[in-house]
Formats: sequence, structure tokens, C-alpha cells
Amino acid sequence: MSSQAPAADGRRNDRARPGWFVSGIIAFAALMMMLLGSLHALSGFMALFEEDRYVVGSNGLLVHVDYSVYGVVHLALGITMVMAGWGLFFRRTWARVVTVIVALVSAVFNWVFLPAYPAWYALMIGLDVLIIWAVVMRGDEGGWEEFE
Repeated sequence: MSSQAPAADGRRNDRARPGWFVSGIIAFAALMMMLLGSLHALSGFMALFEEDRYVVGSNGLLVHVDYSVYGVVHLALGITMVMAGWGLFFRRTWARVVTVIVALVSAVFNWVFLPAYPAWYALMIGLDVLIIWAVVMRGDEGGWEEFE
């Protein structure tokens, strides 16, 4: 990393920015993982206790399963996502790997159950894609060495 003097107007050189930018993106991904994990847990509880709130019955889904099975899987996925998001805050390499895998599983899982509650699961798929982008995105200079 080069140490250049600040410009005449007091601003730093833009070369120092990518590390901060990447670090901020990882913090964003960690927050979104924990938010999405909480939303999965809420969906799991809703599937377990109030399955009549869904748009279609379990026969109208792409995969024919009972909503109680669906709820248990949502709870497990939500707990895993919250734990991975917490690990991202502490810059753990395992959390980065788990985050990408679990967000991908979450996106596929939400796509399969999209007919049950279309707006909700479309939003969750969008957040999954945003999380995957944030974790695998890499700045031109630095930033990821914090994970080593």
C-alpha cells in the first residue's frame, strides 16, 4: 500500500478507498444475511402455525410437500443464515463460503416455493442474489486480506 500525501484539498488518494469499500460491502452482506435468516425463521413459523395464509395450498407448489416440512426447513435455513452472517462480521473465511452456499440454497428454495407467497419470496430471492454479489465481489486493490 502506498502512502501518498493528501491532496491540496485535504482528501486522500482514491487508492485507499477499495479496502474500506469492500469492508463495507461485507458488513452489508452480514447484515443482509442476518435479516434474511430472520425472515426465513418467520416464514418457517408461519408455515408451521398459520399455513392458511399462503396463496396456494401445498398441492399448488412446484414440489408437493406439507407446509410443516417446509416450515422446519425454513427454520433450519434461517438459523444457518444468521450464524453465517454473524461469522461474516468477524471476517471468518468459513462464513464467506457458507454464506455463498446458503444464499444459493435459499434462492433455489424460495424459487421452488414462489407460488405460495409470490411477492415475499421474490423479495427474498433478490436479497439472496445481492448477498452473493456482495460476498464474491472483489475490489481492484486489497480488502480481502482481512479474511486471511
